[in-house]
Amino acid sequence: MVSLCEMARDLETLWLARLGALCTQVRETARAALADALSRGDGERLARPVRQGAGDVTFALDQCTEDVITNWLEHTARTQPISLLTEDEGWRHRGPGPGGAALELADFDHGGPRIAIDPIDGTRHLMSDLRSAWSIVSFAPPGSGEPRMSDLTLGLVSEIPDSRAARWRSLSAVLGHGAHFEERTLTTEVLHSARRLNTGKDARADHGYFPMFRYLAAQRPLIAAVEARFFERLARLEHADTRSCYDDQYISSGGQLALLCLGTYRMSVDLRATLGTARPEIPSLATHPYDIAGAVLVAREAGADVTGIDGERLDFPIDCTTPVSFAAWVNPGTRARLEPHLRAALAEVLA
Repeated sequence: MVSLCEMARDLETLWLARLGALCTQVRETARAALADALSRGDGERLARPVRQGAGDVTFALDQCTEDVITNWLEHTARTQPISLLTEDEGWRHRGPGPGGAALELADFDHGGPRIAIDPIDGTRHLMSDLRSAWSIVSFAPPGSGEPRMSDLTLGLVSEIPDSRAARWRSLSAVLGHGAHFEERTLTTEVLHSARRLNTGKDARADHGYFPMFRYLAAQRPLIAAVEARFFERLARLEHADTRSCYDDQYISSGGQLALLCLGTYRMSVDLRATLGTARPEIPSLATHPYDIAGAVLVAREAGADVTGIDGERLDFPIDCTTPVSFAAWVNPGTRARLEPHLRAALAEVLA
């Protein structure tokens, strides 16, 4: 007899395949738009703001992938109810209607899944052909209201590489069943490598990337002050060689967590929302839930420890507006060693 747990996992596995196929459409659409703009010598066209979306500025490059998501939603809703959030549109609720068409539903209480998708997390890097972006998918099973981070049972982080790439990477996880990595070729989709993700037990305090994200210029001095005190403490109290503590400013929260899962980062700290509350006179633009929720699930299943800046378990509503700060550590041992220094450095600066 099949257990309810096994049935749920089968459902999530089915959705993982469907959402992976959707991410492929998004990736192909975004890279085709990028290639066309570069071939015309008109890359700046992709960087033009189209409008202010529900969560962030929608650029021209975002618009073509939002259209892909909308078409997918309308097609999917012809046969089953679904709630879907994107940074441009916010939450939309759709389900089967008369004559095989999709119709608008009132709310979440329809018996279908609740899914948030950030089609391009890292638009600013990708539209400049500087670095990969990522599609971030956050999946919650049916429920009667807006889901929270703690409701998620599936996460998917799918790469959209720059124009020079030959391969793309995907990181995925089903709650309680670990995280998995795949790398495929772009042109043929041939599987190049696959493995279960495990961030290990090494808790070193140097020889790696330890970034604190600094986005708006107005907030950089404050974050840099926390960073300076943090590394001073590592040198003095942990005997870290801070010459080998490298920085990396990646404008993609999901991409930061992907690199944490892959062991490239030792930590990733985003203080913006916390500092925005503590020092409201300084302009801030924080991460939003749709940017990171699915990636947080993947990171945790890979063995990373992702918390709030206060050390509490990270939880938040899946929406377009809630500001989120996080501290992501490659493994619990690294958190135990470094987190006290982060909290002490932050307290010193805010005092």
